[in-house]
Amino acid sequence: MTKTIDLLGELRWRGLIHQCTDETGLAKLLSEGSQTIYIGFDPTATSLHVGGLMQLMMLRRFQRAGHRPIALVGGATGMIGDPSGKSEERNLLSPEDLRRNVEGVAAQMRRFLDFDGPQGAVLLNNHDWMRSFSYLDFLRDVGKSFPIGQMLGKESVRSRLESEAGLSYTEFSYMLLQAYDFVHLARDHGCRIQAGGSDQWGNITAGIDLGRRLLGETLYGLTAPLLTTSDGRKMGKTESGAIWLDPQRTSPYAFYQYWFRVEDTDVMRCLAYLTEIERDEYDELASQTLADPGRRSAQKWLATWMTRLVHGEEGLASANRASEILFGGEIDRLSDRELNEIFADVPSQEFSATELAGEGMSVVDAIVKTGLAKSASEARRSIGEGGIYVNNRRISDPQRRLERADLASETVMVIRKGKRNYALLRFLGD
Repeated sequence: MTKTIDLLGELRWRGLIHQCTDETGLAKLLSEGSQTIYIGFDPTATSLHVGGLMQLMMLRRFQRAGHRPIALVGGATGMIGDPSGKSEERNLLSPEDLRRNVEGVAAQMRRFLDFDGPQGAVLLNNHDWMRSFSYLDFLRDVGKSFPIGQMLGKESVRSRLESEAGLSYTEFSYMLLQAYDFVHLARDHGCRIQAGGSDQWGNITAGIDLGRRLLGETLYGLTAPLLTTSDGRKMGKTESGAIWLDPQRTSPYAFYQYWFRVEDTDVMRCLAYLTEIERDEYDELASQTLADPGRRSAQKWLATWMTRLVHGEEGLASANRASEILFGGEIDRLSDRELNEIFADVPSQEFSATELAGEGMSVVDAIVKTGLAKSASEARRSIGEGGIYVNNRRISDPQRRLERADLASETVMVIRKGKRNYALLRFLGD
């Protein structure tokens, strides 16, 4: 068995083959040597989010098996918006926003793919070839090869036509643009494989059909399942919004915690889909999770691997430091944003920054005002018993005054009573 056929076996055990236009033909093509595969990415923001990890890892798997990946950023298609899986039309991006998004997404891809060497990944923008088309040229050269009946039969089109929102002509044209991408890449880059999420099946098969009509070539399509929870919800969403790959939008700590909190019913699927865990270690973690779910062995492995991949060793170390804080580690040199994420569910009290000037604020008053004690006498008793901490450092003097030097970040101070009873003090203003 060759390395390339092993790749399909690898994808199969991981559950990553949802649909394939011709798996036998694809296996034969891969066995003939290094091939080129592409996946498109919509630049709807300056950063990819967790949903894009499935496709980045698919390209990474192909590259590690000896094939050449093309990461295609949709500078042209992004101006329209893919209707697949959407209940209503997206807002159109301005050229300036689109340019910023393309640059941001392109930079992130370099963490996942090797752009050097004989199988070095290629980063392309479909605006580079679509901008040369006039409307009449595109209708004549591409549009004439698209049967309307076939387009109307695509699930992504049919579901929108039947919805209350309907489907604009602009979005209807999206399929033609993506299909032409496949033709262009096949002709100019020797790309014969397109992959994507299962919601891209209609667009992929349209490109395969167009390739047959315009080039007389057999192209192949492969889709992976969407990254969803066991109850069908898309992963990568929280109450506060999407989980981004950009550390400025989602910190390494919040990113780590997202994966650490994945449900037992979902964690093994995430390990198979998103990581490069070996089969024997996967089976061992599955056994551990079944026997002792409280240890969260699989979640720790997943969170560590994913954070290291996306944010590097420095990001993982930062996430671990933040995690240690919740278990009593000293709080030092953090930002307001980091503290707010670590203590997102902790009650806080606002004060004027002037209260830290001069003699400062009485620690007893701070304990009472934050609700950690009902009275000054209770606060003093807790201090005497060694149960009060400022920034996770125990204090022993009930006469202690809190000053600017006690801030754990720009404006925040953390007080803890006992092992897990936290409160934040926010000192605002001059």
